[in-house]
Parts: sequence; structure tokens; C-alpha cells
Amino acid sequence: MKNKLRLDELVLRAGFAKDLKKAQAVIMAGLISSDKGILSKPGTIIDAATALKLKEINPFVSRGGLKLVGALEDLFINPEGRVCMDIGASTGGFTDCLLQKGALKVYAVDVGKNLLDEKLKNNLKVQNIENVNFRYFSANCLKEKVEFVTIDLSFISLEKVLPAVVDCLTDYGEVLALVKPQFEALAGETVRGVVKDDNIRQKYINKIKSFSLKLGFTILGETASRIKGPKGNVEHFIYLKKTN
Repeated sequence: MKNKLRLDELVLRAGFAKDLKKAQAVIMAGLISSDKGILSKPGTIIDAATALKLKEINPFVSRGGLKLVGALEDLFINPEGRVCMDIGASTGGFTDCLLQKGALKVYAVDVGKNLLDEKLKNNLKVQNIENVNFRYFSANCLKEKVEFVTIDLSFISLEKVLPAVVDCLTDYGEVLALVKPQFEALAGETVRGVVKDDNIRQKYINKIKSFSLKLGFTILGETASRIKGPKGNVEHFIYLKKTN
């Protein structure tokens, strides 16, 4: 038995919990697994060499928050104290991330209705704007110009949306837009909705960058999304600044 341990002891040894009580709580929450599946009983005796995995806990209301926080870190962007707008808010992953990073206020805009998480709907820092196609959005719908905009849209090209963003921004306002090549590409350039050719993917990233420059933006940076889109699509963030 010397090469075997209780599961809670092994979880503690692996550094997945600070003490035995918390190790037991993590196990009973179904967050510990091995190659044999989820391990849910703290007293289970297992081989001390067993490789354990801790299920990632998403601190945001949706997976989108993990996408955004990765880009903010990669591009050294700090939304703290800024009035922001989240275009394509959906459940509110980006909005939640912006708030947790200190945003002063977030306009959460989406074409759908009743999508935003209740926690965010009830947050006084969030202005929920529903049933709005941003392609036809007017800056008059806002109480003030915004300093930082995030964009995460599906089934529409960024070329249809970015022109409306310009008028919503303060002078030298910034945009972090997620380029989704699968929604920029022609039908024959995807395989079951996936852009598999790196050259095609880069072609559309470059196209959106060129279009942004024509609108008067400066490109401050870019980075691949740490999290892939649906069906494994590789997506790409571009970081823009409005210039006068």
C-alpha cells in the first residue's frame, strides 16, 4: 500500500488545493479526473503515480471571457476606468471580462434578445442594448462616446460593422476586433464551415487590416485567439486605434 494514497491526499500533493478539506470539496464537485474518468470520492485509494487533472473553472459567465482575457494579456490592454462597448455581447463573456478588469461602464450590444446573463443585466455598470443589428447602429443610441470597443460577431463580415464603430468612439478610442475568417471567406474556401488553409485565413486577416486602415484606424497589434472558435476555427484579434 505504500505506493497508494487516498485521492484527497494525492490532490493535495498535486497542488490542486490548499488543505485536505478543500481537496475533498474539489473532488466532490467533480473537478478531478484521471485517464479513467471523473474521480468523485475523496477516500478512493489510488496509485500515487496516477496523473490527475483539475477541470478548468471559468471565472466568466461564458467561454468568451477566456478568449478576451487572453487577448488583453497578450496585447497589454488595460480597460480599467474606461467606458467600453461590447458588440456581439450574447451571454456576456466579454462584458464580464471587461467589468472584472475594471471597466467603468459597458454598453452590451447584440442583435438577439434575452441573451445577456442575469448577473450582468442587474449590474448598474452595464447598459443592455438588445435586438440591434450593429451594421445600422447610430452613435445617438449612446449616452456618451466610448473609449474601448470589443467585437465578437458571427455570420457577418467586420467590413459591415467597423464603419458604424468609428462614430461611437472618442478621439483616439480603441477597438479590439475578433477576425473570424470562416465568416469572411467565400463558400468554396471553407470545409464544412472551417477555414483549414493558413493562406486563406491570413488573406482575410490582411483584408480586414487594410479595410481598418482605410477607415482611419492605426493598427496597434494583433494576436491569435488562445481559444479556437466553433469546429476548431483559428480566430485572430486585431487591436486598432482611431486617429483623426
